[in-house]
Amino acid sequence: MDTSYLPEGWLQKNPDNAEALSNPESLRRAMEEGRILEANATLCDSRMRLHVDLGCMEGLIEREEALWCRPGESVKDIAVITRVGKPVVFKILRFEYEEGKRVAVLSRRAAQSECAAAYLSGLTAGDLIPARVTHLENYGAFLDIGCGISSLLTIDCISVSRITHPRDRLRPGMTLTVAVKSIDREMKRVFVTLKELLGTWEENAARFEAGQTVIGRVRSIESYGIFVELTPNLAGLAELRGSGHTPVRAAVGDLCAVYIKSILPERMKVKLVIIDAYPSDADPAPLQYYIDRDKTPHLSYWEYSPACSTRLIETIF
Repeated sequence: MDTSYLPEGWLQKNPDNAEALSNPESLRRAMEEGRILEANATLCDSRMRLHVDLGCMEGLIEREEALWCRPGESVKDIAVITRVGKPVVFKILRFEYEEGKRVAVLSRRAAQSECAAAYLSGLTAGDLIPARVTHLENYGAFLDIGCGISSLLTIDCISVSRITHPRDRLRPGMTLTVAVKSIDREMKRVFVTLKELLGTWEENAARFEAGQTVIGRVRSIESYGIFVELTPNLAGLAELRGSGHTPVRAAVGDLCAVYIKSILPERMKVKLVIIDAYPSDADPAPLQYYIDRDKTPHLSYWEYSPACSTRLIETIF
């Protein structure tokens, strides 16, 4: 893919971007070539204009040029002011003078519109794409999938192991690889999924053996047992009584040491015994991907369940 269409924050690392911002003549060439550039927004003034630090001069983004809108949408003030202190992509529209200073008039909307037309419109379900987490809600995570254009990753598509909130797995600013789940062409919306990239049941279970004691995290407590996550795509059921046959004291979110009693592929079950549990507010562990986007840029089908299992869990893109 064209690196100009990567999520905001990536393009700044490109030496060509730094070179284009190095002097007014380079900026003029970038304008003539119609290039997408990136720099930090430092201020939103009382006229709702974003001020952008270009290094060699200041850039200005008018309110209506701060965001590409889907059908039926309009630019909201909150969408403008929340860009302050963050990188923004833009195309240079022209140069003019303001209060005796030469400034570059910029458009983030134009950069996003090009990204939507040249990149996002060509995506199909199953394509693997880079993304960056922008913010979290109870129902899912919003991702930047290109030039600041957002996509929703619903909570049920984050992992196979159930979580109570996306912050159990993700943090704003995290970079991800996700798969396109579906596309609403009319509304120009892209929906994505992550769990298919985090390994099948067998791939995750192969990391463990019966008889091992490993670290897990309590995800839910039921009347019949405690579900403990071993990896984002693998959880086991622990008995309510621990190794000493005393009731387990554990809460949802606790880290725990668990003894693996058995691993049963045909039933997709891992039987556990909790040895110890303790509160932890540590950040989520880095995700382990089982599919390399460079080698496998597209998925048509993904089967989570083992071939020997009587249950079939699959995703058809």
